[in-house]
Amino acid sequence: MTGDATAGPSRPLRSLFAGAASTPQGRPHRRAVLLGGLGLGGAAAAAVGLAACGGSGGPTPIPGPTLRAPTPVPGVTDGVFALGVASGDPLPDGVILWTRLAPRPSEGGGMPSRDVPVDWQIAADENFRSVVRAGTQTAQAAFAHSVHVDVRGLEPGREYFYRFRAGTVLSPVGRTRTAAAPQADAAAAGGALTLALASCQDFQNGYWPAFDAIAADAPDLVVHVGDYIYEYDPDSRFPDRVHTTPQQPGLDQLQTLADYRNRYGQYKADPALQAAHHAAPWVVTWDDHEVENNYAGLVDEAGDSGDRHQDPAVFARQRAAAYQAYYEHMPIRVELNPGSPDLRIYRRLAFGGLLTLNVMDTRQYRTPVPGNSPEAVGPAALGAGNIGGTMAGAAQERWLRAGLDASRTRWNVIAQQTMMAQLDGQLPVGSGSMLTNLDQNDGYRPYRRRLLSGVRDSRARNPVVLSGDLHCAWVNDLRVDFDRPETPAVATEFVCTSISSAFFLINDDFVRENNARLNPHVRYFRGDRRGYTRIRVTPTEWRADMRVVADLSRRDSPVTTDATWVVEDGVPGARPA
Repeated sequence: MTGDATAGPSRPLRSLFAGAASTPQGRPHRRAVLLGGLGLGGAAAAAVGLAACGGSGGPTPIPGPTLRAPTPVPGVTDGVFALGVASGDPLPDGVILWTRLAPRPSEGGGMPSRDVPVDWQIAADENFRSVVRAGTQTAQAAFAHSVHVDVRGLEPGREYFYRFRAGTVLSPVGRTRTAAAPQADAAAAGGALTLALASCQDFQNGYWPAFDAIAADAPDLVVHVGDYIYEYDPDSRFPDRVHTTPQQPGLDQLQTLADYRNRYGQYKADPALQAAHHAAPWVVTWDDHEVENNYAGLVDEAGDSGDRHQDPAVFARQRAAAYQAYYEHMPIRVELNPGSPDLRIYRRLAFGGLLTLNVMDTRQYRTPVPGNSPEAVGPAALGAGNIGGTMAGAAQERWLRAGLDASRTRWNVIAQQTMMAQLDGQLPVGSGSMLTNLDQNDGYRPYRRRLLSGVRDSRARNPVVLSGDLHCAWVNDLRVDFDRPETPAVATEFVCTSISSAFFLINDDFVRENNARLNPHVRYFRGDRRGYTRIRVTPTEWRADMRVVADLSRRDSPVTTDATWVVEDGVPGARPA
């Protein structure tokens, strides 16, 4: 994006709208993007707001379809937008707008079992005086009354505001932004893109002040690399953070479409998560917990003995339910075939001449983890010998390489799930037994070597890998052969810590000692804090702030920057700012 892409609103986003959204306790939420936008509520706001399809300021309004007058719909009352709104997958001329009608989101939704028409607007201003697109879309009962609007005809590289109406009820307002035009010069004055990198938000482990901080940042884009929900049974020290109960409790696992829908409803009702969605468009991909921990393809997680898997046909039905629920709750541009265990979500987005974002799926097509360990930790030699293994599948590997070969942007980003850098360890430190996490790229070392060799040979400019999953923050130099530290880095990796999910070690010293001996490519590590990574990309540098939360037990916990790392244009590898 070019021009004032990083400036964000000229005042805090919460001041742009008229009425206050509330927390479950009834307090105004400090970062919510607020209802209405016209100082009106309920039917009055709907009638005035959605009847206007023009106004002054901004681009020339483009008349949309004639909108129906607000008409009460049986069963559609206040609270129907309990999950807020979201946008995603921005293009130079368009964006996906999302909502779901669900007054009782963690109890089946609470909607009548019939389709409901939903009106939508997108405007160049927060007061909706300059509406540039508008229309009506059906919220189908078969898809949990979710709505995905693929709006086109927008201007590149600019901010928009959007909202929905169901019956006489007006939704919260969201802010979004289109991508820069394809021909936009990366070196244009002020050209920049701001990102927030996030993953791993176990609802039961604490509150989400990191999402409040992301909302306050108002970035151009949020990139979420997986574990949006967790599938585990109810068990939390926070009385208001106890998971929904699945239809078969005791399995520590969701199985049915209703299970997954209720869990997404619980997560998306959180005010901090809604605020982050309301503040910026998101680009999402899944990891394992959206279906089941450590699954690979149609092989589910091993049982405690390491050999008890579901029948693949049974797991395929579970995966189909999980994938449908994911689609129903995400602002994502994909084609869902209901009942199918397959859903292609890997895709590529471009932001002018500045950046190409390759979004990968390393769960759906991966081969089983070598060794079949229920904890996925085992001898590093198993990963080295996994010659036929892949995390992405042959077709996606070819797709990624073709995109890198063709790219002419200044920065080339690969967003994927698990840490790509080699991470070997010894228990105890200095012993002869070399262990690794085989669920990470370390379990698929020939695949990783192919991928990083392709990055190097493509000559794509400034490759950067974005990862999550480990619940701790890392900055890594990436090499084709990590066992030869004298060879040049071919890319840089940033691994965000978790939004709330716990790191498996109480203290970081063990990891630091192993890194010093065995993993010299690790430039930064911190595992004792939750948070996210805030990134600003310009033609000359990539600047990443490692953001940390002080206390997950407080919704209003401070969020600060622990360290800042920089990658310079044309110089692989990171350095401290």
